[in-house]
Amino acid sequence: MIELHDIQKSFGEHHVLKGVSARFEPGKVNFVIGRSGSGKSVMTKCTVGLIEPDTGSVHFDGRNFTAMSGKERKAVRQEIGMLFQGSALFDSMTVLENVMFPLRMFSGDALGQIEQRARECLHRVELDGAEQRYPAEVSGGMQKRVGIARAIAMNPKYLFCDEPNSGLDPQTAIVIDNLIQDITAEFGMTTVVVSHDMNSVMQASDSIHFVHEGRILWHGTRDTLLAGGPQELEDFVFASELMKRVRGRG
Repeated sequence: MIELHDIQKSFGEHHVLKGVSARFEPGKVNFVIGRSGSGKSVMTKCTVGLIEPDTGSVHFDGRNFTAMSGKERKAVRQEIGMLFQGSALFDSMTVLENVMFPLRMFSGDALGQIEQRARECLHRVELDGAEQRYPAEVSGGMQKRVGIARAIAMNPKYLFCDEPNSGLDPQTAIVIDNLIQDITAEFGMTTVVVSHDMNSVMQASDSIHFVHEGRILWHGTRDTLLAGGPQELEDFVFASELMKRVRGRG
């Protein structure tokens, strides 16, 4: 479980986070949604320690991450997997080498064990046979799956996904959504997904947090989402004609 308690963050006179409190449950896919500039990316960076909050605290399974020393934080970060928006693969490394990278950096295992674990992760995301290809030689959807394989290589307790379906066609996006759901349940991870994609929210979310102007304005599930909420939420969710039809507005 990840808990945020009254997180506040300003950059100069720009007050970005205004007392954010949230709870992300283990074994669930916890979505964070909101308009660009709402504060959701800053919230995520504060959660993993890339940005220091001005006040408030972040807790990983009861451990106060905000109050930890650098050495203590490093240990927690090794329990975190990250799937970046652009996959962030190393172009000069093969698919297999990309997945091996965090294991070589942090695991301390022998090279043979590292390669075996990387191959297991690639098998889990159905990329057998792609090990010796380079990122430029595989599709965008395959790159996302390589990113997921790398993110789970260290058996993380926590998984953060930043716009995992960005740039993907709808069919491939469904594959990624299903994969995130499956590995979350399989490994019992606390998964946090930052997304603008309402199709993914309706497909893959267990829990949804709506960030608006630096605050968590609404929290619920996809079922309660369709039942309505604050006007700001409705304006965001039902901006597309598709979502209007889902709710029966069209």
